[in-house]
Amino acid sequence: MSQLGATITKDGIRFAVWSSSARRIWVSIFDDQRSRELDRLELRPEGDGVHGLFVSGLAAGTRYGLRADGDYAPERGFWFDPDKLLVDPYALEVDRPYAYDGRLAARRGEGADTASLMPKAIAGASAKPLPAPPPLFQPGGLIYEVPVRAFTMLHPDIPEKQRGTIAALAHPLIVEHLKRLGVSAVELMPVTASIDERHLPPLGLRNAWGYNPVTFMALDPRLAPGGLAELWQTVAMLRDAGIGTILDLVFNHTGESDRLGPTLSLRGLDNHAYYRHAPDGGLANDTGTGNTVACDHPVVQEMVLDTLRHFVSHAGVDGFRFDLAPILGRVEGIFDADAPLLRAIRDDPALGDRVLIAEPWDIGPDGYQLGNFPPPFLEWNDKYRDDIRRFWRGDQGMVGALATRLAGSSDVFGRAGRRTSRSVNFIAAHDGMTLADIVAYEHKHNEANGEQNRDGHSENLSWNNGVEGATSDEAVAKARFDDQCALLATLFASRGTIMLTAGDEFGRTQEGNNNAYAQDNAITWLDWAGRDRALEECTVLLAALRRAVPALSDTHFLTGKAADASESPDVAWLTETGAPLGEADWNDPSRHRLVMLLGDDGGSRLAVLVNGDRRQCVFTLPAREGFEWRPAIETQTIGFARPLSGRSVNFMIERRAATASAGRGA
Repeated sequence: MSQLGATITKDGIRFAVWSSSARRIWVSIFDDQRSRELDRLELRPEGDGVHGLFVSGLAAGTRYGLRADGDYAPERGFWFDPDKLLVDPYALEVDRPYAYDGRLAARRGEGADTASLMPKAIAGASAKPLPAPPPLFQPGGLIYEVPVRAFTMLHPDIPEKQRGTIAALAHPLIVEHLKRLGVSAVELMPVTASIDERHLPPLGLRNAWGYNPVTFMALDPRLAPGGLAELWQTVAMLRDAGIGTILDLVFNHTGESDRLGPTLSLRGLDNHAYYRHAPDGGLANDTGTGNTVACDHPVVQEMVLDTLRHFVSHAGVDGFRFDLAPILGRVEGIFDADAPLLRAIRDDPALGDRVLIAEPWDIGPDGYQLGNFPPPFLEWNDKYRDDIRRFWRGDQGMVGALATRLAGSSDVFGRAGRRTSRSVNFIAAHDGMTLADIVAYEHKHNEANGEQNRDGHSENLSWNNGVEGATSDEAVAKARFDDQCALLATLFASRGTIMLTAGDEFGRTQEGNNNAYAQDNAITWLDWAGRDRALEECTVLLAALRRAVPALSDTHFLTGKAADASESPDVAWLTETGAPLGEADWNDPSRHRLVMLLGDDGGSRLAVLVNGDRRQCVFTLPAREGFEWRPAIETQTIGFARPLSGRSVNFMIERRAATASAGRGA
């Protein structure tokens, strides 16, 4: 890690910060109660934009902030104001959460000193970086997306003081739940310190997701009251259980927002360098949040790399998911798959073997980049999400798209002759409707967000199932349950990496809210006491099947050819009669049934029977001498092994018969 920030030695602390435009920079030292400024010391220019100062007699635990002076001309990108206390961009710990206050956005000369409003950075003795063990997670596994606070706030068996924290993720009951689901890695939604958007406090709301960071390395004290040690211990305990940890990090913008936003850190140190600007001098806004971090600036790139190295070497995480990742690849505003920052992440000795996941879109020019990130980046696949929802909603002509998505989306990730999928398949994520709400709400219901239901996506490819023609509440509940089972089964039957959002395995609802970022309350908190145990059992069985059948999690694209030493092709696509799907079948807009017949190099086969029609149907599978078809999931209690029913996914596995017998219909 670079020597920016606060570096502790046996004789004192060296403070260093970068700014290309500030004329003067000071470090303010505060007492332990955070309120009284004990000293204000000016840093000295050291060349190449670095300002530094060694202060003897200071030790670990010192609370401090920065101040900078220079031009104040927002129209030209300069926001220097020594009355604004600034958090060190390299702070590893802050002493309290950020809280929005309008005075933080006051113009120079119009507001008072902001020291009393701001958290203070805490200088800590950094532990010696340790080589991180190889990632547990491998492509093809199950990622479990976790909103740390919402995940355990209502869990009755978690100690009350621990609820909503990173430490709660290592509780034995949580670990057992993750293991039953077959989770390969938890993906923690942002855990670094963030601030509420300025419109939320007047509405009595607060940011529940954390996608509004101020600095990149310091953990949010609400989520990690034990600091970095809490994250390290939790990662280690999950690792002991065979579960990796992926951090969702936000490098595309900060909570300083647009020109009306607060001055908290980067803006006050060198707004013109740390953020991208439009030709007219205003802030570029490729993120929809008011500002865009200048990831093509060498100092920003080094800060991003230092952040990643920090979490690998001091927390041992498996890898990272990058929010609005095209920002990281924009060079002078244009996305480049071989951009310096993307290349540096891949080539870095400490990062090259980590799991790297891109959210491959932003709202800037040419911002949709699905399939264009370089290996080894995995990518969130919204085409998978949308096509699977359309199929189960009953849209016409979707059977071909269904097969493509089940097989790993070679149309997206098979370019340039690549043979493996980098798709992260998901039905629902934190952003959008929950799995249960997809089948219960045709339209969004975001009234609680205070924006007259204008926020959030209007097209959710969702449906209100079980209402038309329903004879009872029980019939409605059953129809929605069956649809959730079908969606989950489709996900677990899909080649490539899959992602499940916490709580979707047991029917969590946000009451139709598809943009619940501001709902730090029961709308987003998981209802463990009221969870749907039958749906949870459905997910557990699907996870067990996926682990037992490697062909389901294999990331290689299917070819339709026999694997080595096997007479069985790796896939065959069949109609419900067992015949190969012909051109007319693929092009039939009314077709809603499909069989994916997977083979492996051992000669066994798994049939995935998909009936998206509401009508019942008998499926017939091809027979082989000496084999017989049996249900792959041995239960009759939650909807599996019911191939006659409509809107279902079933699994049949071909095993050698005790005595030779003919194949049978399923």
